[in-house]
Amino acid sequence: MSSLLKTIEQNPVELPRESRVLPERLIEGNPLLKTWVADLSRDGEVNTGIWQATPGTSRSLKGDSFEFCYLLEGVVELTPEGGDPVIYKAGDCFVLKPGYKGVWRTIETVKKIYVSVG
Repeated sequence: MSSLLKTIEQNPVELPRESRVLPERLIEGNPLLKTWVADLSRDGEVNTGIWQATPGTSRSLKGDSFEFCYLLEGVVELTPEGGDPVIYKAGDCFVLKPGYKGVWRTIETVKKIYVSVG
C-alpha cells in the first residue's frame, strides 16, 4: 500500500525530465524546462512536483486544469489575455484557473512547486 503522505523535495537528487517550449507557443528565447514529478494520482487528475525554466517567453494555456504554483526561486511576469502584467517573485503563490490564456515570461530562472488538478 502506498502512503497517503508525499513529501515534495525542493532540491530533488534524481534527474529531471528536460524539454523545450513547443514551437507554436514560443514567443522569445529558447527556455530549457526541467520537471521533477513528485506524485501522480491513480486517475492522473492530480500531479505534483518541481518545475524549472530558464528565461524566455511563451503562450500559456491551461485548458481544463487548475494549477497552484509556489515560486522557490526566480522572477516571472504573467500577462492574462486582455489583462495587465503581474510580476511574481520567489516566495509568491498564484493559481492559474481552467481556461487561463496569456503570456508567461521568465525574467530570471524560475523554480516552482506545482500542484495541477484536472
